[in-house]
Amino acid sequence: MYICICKGVTDHAIREAVSQGAERMRDLKANLGITEQCGICACHAKKVLEQALMQESPAQPPVT
Repeated sequence: MYICICKGVTDHAIREAVSQGAERMRDLKANLGITEQCGICACHAKKVLEQALMQESPAQPPVT
């Protein structure tokens, strides 16, 4: 699904950026151009970023 129409960025591209080390919106802006034009995509991009980060680092088991 397209997240940023202005730059043609998809949710897949954001997930790929996370797998390559992106951790913040600033990283997405630098690497993909997210929010450089109209900025309407910011909320959706942030949600995808947060979801991808959660998938990259699975929950740690409780320490006993």
